[in-house]
Amino acid sequence: MCSQVSFSFNAMMQCSLAWGGQQSFFPGRRMSAEIPLKRIDYNTREIGVQRSFLEGSRVVLRPQVQRIISNPKGSLICASLITSSQIASTAFTWGTVAVLPFYVLMVLVPKSTLTRRVMDSNIPFAALAILYGYLLYLSWTPSTLNVIFATKYLLPELPGMAKMFANEMTMASAWIHLLVVDLYAARQVFHDGLKSNVETRHSVTLCLLSCPIGILTHFITKLMVKIANGSH
Repeated sequence: MCSQVSFSFNAMMQCSLAWGGQQSFFPGRRMSAEIPLKRIDYNTREIGVQRSFLEGSRVVLRPQVQRIISNPKGSLICASLITSSQIASTAFTWGTVAVLPFYVLMVLVPKSTLTRRVMDSNIPFAALAILYGYLLYLSWTPSTLNVIFATKYLLPELPGMAKMFANEMTMASAWIHLLVVDLYAARQVFHDGLKSNVETRHSVTLCLLSCPIGILTHFITKLMVKIANGSH
């Protein structure tokens, strides 16, 4: 048999909520709920009416399913960025720490056998060069050459270089580059000071802070020592 529903769907919703969505509008009937085994947002529901010749009319509550789809590629990208940042930060820190013992030896005990033996070795420079090459490989992009050779004269421009060095990996590789060059210059000053019997502690220290100033200071020191020896 067919029954007519004379009340609005708003009234049906209120009655359904009042009964907790468990009782039917008709006595002796339980309301069926079709709930898929998915994550369901219970804040929004659809109300429908099903009619059957034997059972009559009944209200069916259909929860709307909202799926949350994760983006594995986005997660991999974030993980990659975090890893690159960690590599750059670690290389920056450990590269700085690695060169300090050599400066300490050249400043505190410049004439000891240990200092001379250590500063004659090329292993520290090779290790730092390998680290620099690895960071350079990680920071290299297809647009790097376009930034370096930006003008028609194949010369770099300051805005492009500033944009390139805004990358942490590029900055870390540049820092390792400076550490290697500064340490090599400090070693040259150290050896030249031993050969010329000239004090180099202040010049070596300045090479760590500002390599060109340290080299200039060493030249001035040698000149002053030469003038002092000539006056005697």
